[in-house]
Amino acid sequence: MRIRDLVGIEELKLTLLAGEEHLDRDFTGVQITDLPDPGRYLSGGELVLSGLMWRTGPDDSERFVGRLAEAGVAALGAGSAWLGTVPDDLVEACRTYGLPLLGVPVEISFRTVAEMAAPRHVELRDALGRHRRIVTAVAEGAGLTELCALMDEELAMTGAVVSATGAVIAGVLDQADAVRLAHEYLSASRLPHAVRTPAGTFTLFGVGREHRAAGWALVCGGDLLNEADLGFELAACVALERTRAEEGRRVERRLAEQLIALACSAGSDPAELNAGLRTCGIGPAEPYSVVNATVVRPGVNQGPDPAKLGGQVLEELLRPRVVAAAGADGAVALVPLAGTAGELAETLRAGTRALEAGLPGIRVSIGVSAALSGPSAIRGGAEEAGHARRLAEARGGAVVTSDEIYTHALLLATVPDDVRRSFAARLLDPLFDYDRRHHSDLVRTLGTFLDCVGSWNACAERLHVHVNTVRYRIHRVEELTGRDLSSMADRVDLFLALRAS
Repeated sequence: MRIRDLVGIEELKLTLLAGEEHLDRDFTGVQITDLPDPGRYLSGGELVLSGLMWRTGPDDSERFVGRLAEAGVAALGAGSAWLGTVPDDLVEACRTYGLPLLGVPVEISFRTVAEMAAPRHVELRDALGRHRRIVTAVAEGAGLTELCALMDEELAMTGAVVSATGAVIAGVLDQADAVRLAHEYLSASRLPHAVRTPAGTFTLFGVGREHRAAGWALVCGGDLLNEADLGFELAACVALERTRAEEGRRVERRLAEQLIALACSAGSDPAELNAGLRTCGIGPAEPYSVVNATVVRPGVNQGPDPAKLGGQVLEELLRPRVVAAAGADGAVALVPLAGTAGELAETLRAGTRALEAGLPGIRVSIGVSAALSGPSAIRGGAEEAGHARRLAEARGGAVVTSDEIYTHALLLATVPDDVRRSFAARLLDPLFDYDRRHHSDLVRTLGTFLDCVGSWNACAERLHVHVNTVRYRIHRVEELTGRDLSSMADRVDLFLALRAS
């Protein structure tokens, strides 16, 4: 510890009486003594504290200080309880020998000075000071980038913020590490959570949002599980900055909600719609897609609202480009297209896979419209995205584009689950029962026969059986179902039943 640091401890009220030029000198320990010649008990580098009981006259000061300088003492602390003051001859002797002299007030015991001078105390005090500087900077408006830089400068600690899907919100972090840490954040049974990676050890703290799928993780370099209070305080700083950003996004969401409602109403004003598109960052002739999303956790009765959580997840998947307005039929966002609607869907699929890998119980359903242009297309795009999202829900969670909805799949997705199951069971249960009892393969043969457009030879070749085997199996299917597979209507019924099962 340096003499300067000791003098800087306000609680000690130490006074520097000599040796200003040696304040950066380190001392290694504290020795309390009132022996006239303590040199034999000193090894060098100490801070000596003395009550001056050895002094009987001015000459004693030069003799005492000389012995200390000879022993290599770092500094002298003098109490005034015995003499009522620190004598000038002691001050002069310390100046002569280049020994820093500190005046210790009567009300401060030498034991207190020794305890406060312990290296661990100074370390904690300095850490507290650095921590306070960080908190103060954030309170005064420092952003997340500045916060991560301060963590590096003040705490010598890696600092970064990542989203649940592995996007680096702030700080410097390798993308592969960010994805791995995001997965650890999602799958951890509790937070904070320490992670050991080839790049080092990190501790993860959760930031904001009621559900991890839409949350952030504060990444702190090192294992802070035994110093979690520091991490919690830093995470609170990140949460404060996120709350600030949310205030602005709340207004943007309201504008997006008004735009979609206006576009879907009759007689909407094109000028107003164009103005609304511009608030979403979309020019009059620029392409965009409408995206609809819900997120649920099956089996959880009191989870977050699917549309609200869907909007939060959508914003994280596409940040910082979009805001999503949560409505009665999912969260809706207008997304500017840098490429194609298919590329947007792939981006969403990658993020969805990351979420579902970390939270296996979650179900993300997203519908993506075709590429659109101009305000008049918003209404149709919203309908497309809604149909696609409902088809995604029917599949148990997925990303579905408008290209997929103009098929029988959309019709099946709009049929209530119980009706769809009943329809499939009515036609196919006899076949499933027969297969179980006879270890046969009627259901698979039926599906292959329909995929081969009723071709006996193509079906036999695909199943690697004789064509007569196919004829026999199809005959059994017709007997068990009461349907005629030479009839197009009956083929359609069975085809839809297979898709609905």
